Amino acid sequence: MASDPFASPTLSLPHVAVVILNWNGRELLRTFLPTVLAHSDGARVVVVDNASTDDSVELLGGFFPSVEVIQHPENLGFCAGYNQALTQLDATYYVLLNSDVAVTPGWLQPLVALLDRQPAVAACQPKLLAHAAPTQFEYAGAGGGYLDRLGYPFCRGRLFETLETDHGQYNDARPVAWASGACMVVRASAWHALGGLETAFFAHMEEIDLCWRFWNAGYEVWYEGSSTVYHVGGGTLHKSNPRKTYLNFRNGLALLYKNAPQSELGGIFIQRIGLDWIAALRMLAQGAFADARAVLRAHRDFFKNRTYWRQQRMAARPHLRVSERPGVYARSLVWAYFGLGKRTFTDLQIPDGAPLPPQRAAHVHPESQRKV
Repeated sequence: MASDPFASPTLSLPHVAVVILNWNGRELLRTFLPTVLAHSDGARVVVVDNASTDDSVELLGGFFPSVEVIQHPENLGFCAGYNQALTQLDATYYVLLNSDVAVTPGWLQPLVALLDRQPAVAACQPKLLAHAAPTQFEYAGAGGGYLDRLGYPFCRGRLFETLETDHGQYNDARPVAWASGACMVVRASAWHALGGLETAFFAHMEEIDLCWRFWNAGYEVWYEGSSTVYHVGGGTLHKSNPRKTYLNFRNGLALLYKNAPQSELGGIFIQRIGLDWIAALRMLAQGAFADARAVLRAHRDFFKNRTYWRQQRMAARPHLRVSERPGVYARSLVWAYFGLGKRTFTDLQIPDGAPLPPQRAAHVHPESQRKV
């Protein structure tokens, strides 16, 4: 078999596994995998195939022989697909990387360096810019993930559908509420300590749940703006797909129910349900009947499975309050955006995040320094 022309000649990061989950993504692999192989500094590159029916696996064997392949017998979704694959990989750090991400020279080194020098950090992400508009922040992660007090996710560089242009304003490194699953470096010991992604989510918001659990467990989550990647986005489910609407609204309720502290849960949950219903009515008024029905199904299915979510909540104690978690806007993003017209992250005037004191992570599982 021919040698891989894209394989990196260096071996500086052999303890890092870059793991790409694939389902019928032949063209995405053909387009973006070369940059991953060329710029990942000797890290292992692994493609996990979720029972694709195209010729993705054949493409890998024929054109990218240096890539390791893990094949699932069925489509397990994003969460279980990664969970099962990562039990088979021995590495210090895992990189969860979407198949529609173009990486850049030197992208991986700053992320790994951050985890190396700060043992309490369980996960981090780079700056995510839009592949189609390279000067613009990309929806799924942008300049680091935040939450408002009701659990609505947003980013530095993205509030709802409003995306900022990158002027270097988010080139810093700081703690955030969540790191994007489109490109997230995770400490393997922390991943396994918390059991990986919540499989009941199937897809969407699963990385936010994982990062919230990291904070609750005493770890930290960071953004590293000196690393940049370019994300296409919407490769699996377009934002207009009712299935995506269903998953976002169902998982949004589960996210809150699992992770919010008891002292705040009741009030937050009632407000969130009310806003979800207002969103459904707005969809009806706009003629998006399938999306409105998806919101109703999401609520129905969440409450039907509340026993399961209660069990997950009990297993995830303790729960930090809003004031105790970096990356949280203590007010309502919905009101700030739609009521007050705030369109950029700086308009929200959120205080800079700061790393927690070292003793905060005293109960974190010891980190192995073994390099594989």
